[in-house]
Amino acid sequence: MRTAAYLRVLKFSLVGGLGIAVQLGMLAALTAMKINYLLATALAVEAAVIHNFLWHQRFTWADRARTGMHDSLAALFRFHLCNGLISVVGNLLLMRLLVPGFGFPVLRANIASIAICFFANFLASDRWVFLSS
Repeated sequence: MRTAAYLRVLKFSLVGGLGIAVQLGMLAALTAMKINYLLATALAVEAAVIHNFLWHQRFTWADRARTGMHDSLAALFRFHLCNGLISVVGNLLLMRLLVPGFGFPVLRANIASIAICFFANFLASDRWVFLSS
């Protein structure tokens, strides 16, 4: 792998790490308010998806900068379509499997779900969401 590719994966991981903090913080807060863990997961993932898109656009894929509002909105749509879908569906399915199925605590199950979805999200972002202009 080239140095530029390593750097992009590192940036993606850094933004993702911050997104994990957003997601876990939201999940902990929502479940503490007695919101069902699956609904809380979906809301927490959506908060992380929006957070990650903004940082990825300005940091991870800054070299593929959008030329205007239309390009940014198109990228946001693509991000939600693939990364959002991968994250929401992947997290909900895995949470449903890990929490009642295997007895994992909610936050531990969510960390495992995030890790599993990481690679698919990177490839989708690099190959489709943040296209070169």
